[in-house]
Amino acid sequence: MSTGATQGPHSLAFRVMRLCKPSFHVDPPLRIDPFDLLSGEDFSDDPASASLLRRHVSSADALDSDLSYRNRFLINHPTDPIGLSGLLLLPQSFGAIYLGETFCSYISVNNSSTSQVRDVTIKAEIQTERQRILLLDTSKSPVESIRTGGRYDFIVEHDVKELGAHTLVCSALYNDADGERKYLPQFFKFVVANPLSVRTKETTFLEACIENHTKSNLFMDQVDFEPAKQWSALRLHDDDLHPSSLVPPTSDLGGIIPPNPPVIIRSGGGIHNYLYKLVPSSDVSAQTKFQGSSILGKFQITWRTNLGEPGRLQTQQILGAPVSRKEINIRVVEVPTAIHLNRPFSASLNLTNQTDRQLGPFEVSLSQDESQMGKPVAINGLQKLMLPRLEAFGSNDFQLNLIASKLGVQKIAGITAWDTREKKTYELVPEMEIFVESD
Repeated sequence: MSTGATQGPHSLAFRVMRLCKPSFHVDPPLRIDPFDLLSGEDFSDDPASASLLRRHVSSADALDSDLSYRNRFLINHPTDPIGLSGLLLLPQSFGAIYLGETFCSYISVNNSSTSQVRDVTIKAEIQTERQRILLLDTSKSPVESIRTGGRYDFIVEHDVKELGAHTLVCSALYNDADGERKYLPQFFKFVVANPLSVRTKETTFLEACIENHTKSNLFMDQVDFEPAKQWSALRLHDDDLHPSSLVPPTSDLGGIIPPNPPVIIRSGGGIHNYLYKLVPSSDVSAQTKFQGSSILGKFQITWRTNLGEPGRLQTQQILGAPVSRKEINIRVVEVPTAIHLNRPFSASLNLTNQTDRQLGPFEVSLSQDESQMGKPVAINGLQKLMLPRLEAFGSNDFQLNLIASKLGVQKIAGITAWDTREKKTYELVPEMEIFVESD
């Protein structure tokens, strides 16, 4: 940036202080006996002196004090080991800044020279790897003057939406005592870290594991999963986590304590898991369902720190494992609960066309890779079942008559469908276990 400003010492200087909530002042407890303040450490070794001191102390607690050091480390009150003094501590350093927080800074322009400066134009900007964001610009209404020893103060805020290196650029353009126009830039660098990591596990369900990377506890206000249009998501809750019996309805605290307290994720690596059930949305066409998009959705997360400072984060799109779609799918809808040896039974199945064209007719049978007699479960009666053509994305329910020839846990395997028009065989049903009883 070229301003034609004269190089040299400046009358002005920027001072930056980050504005954030104070922290609790922790004073490590000093475990001593009150008598140690009145006597030496070897006072209790002299029984005569210890007895004399007891007679001169009127406190009931003091009369019970053990001068033999046996009870020095006993905790007499629950607050003793905490070390909270009841005081709040102002920030002692710039501290860590995390994605999703609001960066708030108090900036002061100080005139440390012996003369007044005039027509001061002040700018404050946040510079990242991607963009430069203007936070303050007094170009249209410059500060008329800043006297010797005086200052001009202002506060800037910025919602942090990028990770990595950030620079707070503060600049001033002013006239010094000699009338020279000078330009003063100052740079304050900080790094924005990721407060949370979200790991997902996709099988039948989507599990989000949220881990706290900050140095303070996070109180999760909202963890919502926004599914892609082809999915609908159901959050699975554990009703036993926060039973309503914890706060009786007649309690005076009923209006203060929420029925469902916020989830607390402990500092320094605390983890909480959220479980969602994903099912194909009924609002999209069958064709969209079967295209196998790998985009599942994204998370909207909001939280607060110990003293209520808010944070918010939106993840990128969560991608699931690519799902290969078969042209034909067959599934077992129902089998009898009781299956007896050498007695026929019926299995209910469903055949679905997952393409945008007609398929079939079909011949449903058991594969002939081994002798029919050697199979523990075989088709009873006609070995091939004829099914009509299926329209695009259509389905057909049918019954398959089977018979089991061996006792115990057996497998129904090798059910196939032969497309008589396209001359193509579909291996459809994975092995399914059944239990065969004797009569």
